Parts: sequence; structure tokens; C-alpha cells
Amino acid sequence: MTGYADWQPWLLSLHIIAVIAWMAGMLYLPRLFVYHAGAKPGSELSETFKVMERRLLRMIINPAMILAWIVGLTMATWGHYWGEGWFHAKLALLIALSILHAAFARWRRHFAQDRNLHPAKFYRMMNEVPTLFMILIVILAIVRPF
Repeated sequence: MTGYADWQPWLLSLHIIAVIAWMAGMLYLPRLFVYHAGAKPGSELSETFKVMERRLLRMIINPAMILAWIVGLTMATWGHYWGEGWFHAKLALLIALSILHAAFARWRRHFAQDRNLHPAKFYRMMNEVPTLFMILIVILAIVRPF
């Protein structure tokens, strides 16, 4: 019978792949919002952005996030990380990143309905937030400072 040690490299690989895909989408979607905010509602350009944003969210970002969570929680359980301080901090940041993901999905729906509420500058600032989360999460996962 195989144990966690046998599956751990495969799970870690799958987790890293899912996280890379999730982060790629989380960095690209708000950049699309920056350009979409400058497009006239109902224009051909606006309609093109709507398709790009919907496909990116539904075909890449959402599945990647779900897979990252499932595999990550599996590794946390099998690796007995639940009692570690670094893991609690990482988990808090992951929850915050998931809330940001939900905000991105809400803003995408607003664009889809031609009801954008924010200027391009707002989305430029929001484009940096996933990077900050990513840096902190990676440091916690690798360094495990506490």
C-alpha cells in the first residue's frame, strides 16, 4: 500500500501547476478590466473583452482555484499542517485571495451587463494585489517562519 510520501511529489506538482494557472489568470483578468474600462459599452471592442473575460474566468481561473484548494487541503491534511502557525497565516491569505477572486468575478459580471462601476486606474491598482498575496503565500509555504 502506498502512503502520503509516495503521492506527495505528484500532489505538490499538481498543486503548483494549479496555483500557476490560478495566478496567471488573477494577474491577467484585472489587466483586461483596465482596457475594458476604456472601451465604449456595447462597442465591438467591449463585446470582445466580455468574451475574453468570461472564458478566462470560467475555463482557467475558476477550475485552477478549485484544484489548488482541493489538492492544497489534501496535502495539508495528509501532511498534518493544521497545527502550524505558518499554515494558519497562509490559509488566511488564501481566503483573502479567494475573496479577491470573487470580487473579480463580480466585476466581470458588471462589465458583461455594461455596468462597470470603476475607472481604469482602480483596476490598475487591483492588478497588483494578487502579486502581493502570492509573494506572502510563497514565503510562508517555503520559509515557514513560525
